[in-house]
Amino acid sequence: MKIPAIKGKIGTWDYYTTTLTFQQVSDHVSKIDDELHKSESLKDLIQRSITNNFKSIKKYILNQPEVFFNSLVLAVYDDYPNWVEIEVTYDDMETYQLGLLDFPSKHKIFPVDGQHRVEGIKAALKEDPDLGNMKISAIFIGHKNDDDGMKKTRRLFSTLNRYAKPVTMDDIIALDEDDIVAIVTRNLLEEFDLFANDRIIYSKQKAIPSTNYKAFTSIITLYQCNLELFKLFYESKKNLKPTKPRIDEYLKFRKSDSEINEFYNFCSSFWDNLKNNISPINEFINTEEHPAKKFRNKNGGNILFRPIGLLPFVKAIVKIKTRKKSTQFKTIIKKLNSINLDITKKPWNYVVWNPISEGMIMNNSSLTELIFIYKYKKDILTSKELEKLKSSYASKISYEDENLDEVLKLI
Repeated sequence: MKIPAIKGKIGTWDYYTTTLTFQQVSDHVSKIDDELHKSESLKDLIQRSITNNFKSIKKYILNQPEVFFNSLVLAVYDDYPNWVEIEVTYDDMETYQLGLLDFPSKHKIFPVDGQHRVEGIKAALKEDPDLGNMKISAIFIGHKNDDDGMKKTRRLFSTLNRYAKPVTMDDIIALDEDDIVAIVTRNLLEEFDLFANDRIIYSKQKAIPSTNYKAFTSIITLYQCNLELFKLFYESKKNLKPTKPRIDEYLKFRKSDSEINEFYNFCSSFWDNLKNNISPINEFINTEEHPAKKFRNKNGGNILFRPIGLLPFVKAIVKIKTRKKSTQFKTIIKKLNSINLDITKKPWNYVVWNPISEGMIMNNSSLTELIFIYKYKKDILTSKELEKLKSSYASKISYEDENLDEVLKLI
């Protein structure tokens, strides 16, 4: 195997940057075996680190016309390739960093970074051999299969994998061109008045600073609310239960413009009904100066202006709509507008608001959702959900009566 490459150096590593066809990756790159550890148990541990994520990469290769990967980092040992330098002269400039890597027949190659990509490429080739001519960039380093060499390569392996950070939620929302929820969320931010200007806060956390009196909610909460709406949209469109694996897989590949527009209209209809039929939100959108101050402040405010309240509210509406399919968003939202949304009042005290410390209480999202559904119509809850509501609410308010049916009267 002879391939053109560019030579470089960083730290103590000499490396060579090149491209490999998918077929070359399949033919020449092996799984990590005894290159990092002599111990059989540790070798097994490395092998088990190759999760089923490679199957998702295979699907990505097979289904995404715009498929692209960052470089594989590949280690070579046993027989090192020969580096044949080529002198390049241009406009009085000379370089010897270009050349050919000439691999001998007994060389061994394994991935230091990119083991899932390698296995995904191999799996995709089995289904579609015509992909063999596609090329991926690769960086070759040298590896010595002795104690010092193993130690050095292990350090590189752990460094590359430890500091490779997953894509953050705000990155997905801002940049993802395949995730239909991210695409529609961005479109809503640009076109829907409830989310225009400073009415959405852009931050890496869901929480809204106490000094912010302009925002309705955070961008992450908006995305999460739209994701719940998408589950309802998906179920009605596909007639399939919107399980997490199905939704995760569906969001990986861009849908047609017509489907994106259809989901945008679905979301717009929901948020339009919320804006027009929830009195505090309607007041918020028609207030120019510090519109959120009345509804979110150090003394409490409205539960829908807190991310920990808005998301369960949307989840509750989605669940009601799922179980009462003929009921319109407008009908559900109008009825929920009649309940007390002040977090300092029952039933929100000790659920989302601590009246003693005058601060928010986290991690009661499921209970908050059940309360919203119960306040809408208790018959919608299953017997199991009703029991959970009684026991959870009783626990939060320190209810001591053994007859938990009575606790429902306090909601």
